[in-house]
Amino acid sequence: MTQSPNPISLFHEWLAEAEKTEVNDPTAMSLATATKDAIPSVRMVLLKGADEKGFVFYTNLGSRKAGELHENPNAALCLHWKSLRKQVRVEGSIEPVSAEEADAYFQSRARVSRIGAWASKQSQEMEGRWELEKRVAEYTAKFGIGEIPRPDFWSGFRLKPRQIEFWADQKFRLHDRIVYKMTDDGWNVVRLFP
Repeated sequence: MTQSPNPISLFHEWLAEAEKTEVNDPTAMSLATATKDAIPSVRMVLLKGADEKGFVFYTNLGSRKAGELHENPNAALCLHWKSLRKQVRVEGSIEPVSAEEADAYFQSRARVSRIGAWASKQSQEMEGRWELEKRVAEYTAKFGIGEIPRPDFWSGFRLKPRQIEFWADQKFRLHDRIVYKMTDDGWNVVRLFP
């Protein structure tokens, strides 16, 4: 694996490669959070943006993940592309995206997904699937064919990376591992034993 001075550029190279080979969701990533008492939790989410500022994903602000991110604004994520035998791990701090970013992304979603955001009480218990379907029908009727605004309980987070690791499978488990660590002077790059 060749080193790049910029991990975000390298990430985009790997993501572009994954978009050609992964059958489903090349932007799927595991997101690890923890409570203020350091009890961990992990789930899959979709990456919706990556640039010099960080890695962006969206969620219902009433969800378990959002609650944990408010309690403990540190998180980790991992993108694993089985077809490429590569993964990228990112650790860092969390900040909310701007209202303008959240509005723009929300409006780019499919109409049914926007209605679903209104209908779902994410992470709360429900009596049965019919309860969700009823709420979808109610919000479909409420919005009709008009605009669907972003709910104030739905937005995004940005993971600002402190460390990014690129891992590539090699024969005999002698894998390539390159780690970028953020310092006051920019990215410091090191190689790790597999």
